[in-house]
Amino acid sequence: MSGHSHWAGIKQRKGVNDAKRAKIFTRLAKPITIAARDGGGNPDTNFKLRMAIDKAREFNMPKDNIDRAVKRGTGELKGAEIVEITYEAMGPGGIMLLIKTTTDNKNRTLGEIKTILTKNGGKFGEAGSAMWNFEQAGSIILDAENKNTEELEMVAIEAGAKDIKSEENNFIVFTEPHELQKVQETLEKSGLKILEAGLTYLPKSTVAIDEETRLDYEKLLEALDEQDDVDEIYDNL
Repeated sequence: MSGHSHWAGIKQRKGVNDAKRAKIFTRLAKPITIAARDGGGNPDTNFKLRMAIDKAREFNMPKDNIDRAVKRGTGELKGAEIVEITYEAMGPGGIMLLIKTTTDNKNRTLGEIKTILTKNGGKFGEAGSAMWNFEQAGSIILDAENKNTEELEMVAIEAGAKDIKSEENNFIVFTEPHELQKVQETLEKSGLKILEAGLTYLPKSTVAIDEETRLDYEKLLEALDEQDDVDEIYDNL
């Protein structure tokens, strides 16, 4: 699994109601605000901001919402400070977890994450307890439907890919973290459709679990997905 995407799960669900949609927009606004705060409000010169806005547009987030999130980041609008925190944990069957969050209240988020883990067979970890088993990489998901896999591989390698992986109708290109922007722009110029791009964590070693443990782990993932501040979950399953 390695990268459990909260957003991919939402995309697969049908009939999102207005209340749920509002919560989704709130979550999508946080990384936009952080990116604008750290690198300025122009997505043409701020790659992190551009990625955050692209993801928001995937979920049809209104332009006004995006603009407000950018202005909060640049200081044009006031709001609570938002920070990114990655927590480390252990799940059922000895699965190592990295839980990436964005929050305006660290104490609330920490308490809720700990409670979810305890109730679902997990254990909160100290700093470094799981991170040592992961390495950060750039990840670019390409639409591979009706595309020749060998040709995609050649284009990706020429663009500077570190590794590649074929998955159903998607083709995943992995890069060095600092090469993500360059490789993405090269692939875009090649006319390929990019479905998603960003930084991810890949496990150095993995574990296997039985079916019963898998069911327990899926319950933990569902509970973490429901926590408003959780963005992504990475594991070594």
